[in-house]
Amino acid sequence: MRKGRVPIGLLAGAVLLPVLVGVIVYSILPAGSQSTALSSVGGPPAGPYRGSEPPKGIFVPDFALRDYRGKLVRSHALRGRVVLVTFLDTDCKTKCPLIASAVGDALQLLAPSERRQIAPLALTVNPKRDTPQRARRFLRQRHALGLDFLIGTLKEMRPVWRAFHIVAAAETGSADIHSADVRVYDREGEWVSTLHLPPDLTPKNVAHDLRRALRGSQS
Repeated sequence: MRKGRVPIGLLAGAVLLPVLVGVIVYSILPAGSQSTALSSVGGPPAGPYRGSEPPKGIFVPDFALRDYRGKLVRSHALRGRVVLVTFLDTDCKTKCPLIASAVGDALQLLAPSERRQIAPLALTVNPKRDTPQRARRFLRQRHALGLDFLIGTLKEMRPVWRAFHIVAAAETGSADIHSADVRVYDREGEWVSTLHLPPDLTPKNVAHDLRRALRGSQS
């Protein structure tokens, strides 16, 4: 798929600022109020998507990674489907469990015919810890087996992280400090929506943006 031509500095700022704000806000909430905050903080933006809209012209970068079941996933083979991408660490105790649960619940809100047109992917940010067994257990515990967890070695993952312009847990040294947004790419592979934890990452918002990307220019 094509790569965007947006300056790296602009893209990094757009990605990391919401992540840092989300980490701070989420970390100070009591455990019992975290899920409530996801659905009550902030409202949807004015555009067609519930998530924030990134700069135009950014596309899914090229990658080829195996999922936790051993299947090879190539980004260029996903053209024609709506692609959801997020970044997870099975050791993470704060953001990642809620992200996986929100995506898993969102997929259940879609009709089977809609789900067949969507490729929901999670990329490891902690390759040494995210083994196939741990990835499967993490997804099962979060009722998110519809989310495909892509893993790899540190050498394999580093260029992918750079291509997505994210900060990985393997680089920060903390399972709870890494880029943790949810991105939606349309059928042409263009990045159209970003949902953050908090304020807009809820199952209903994720399902809405996936449906909107499926419709594309039809609406």
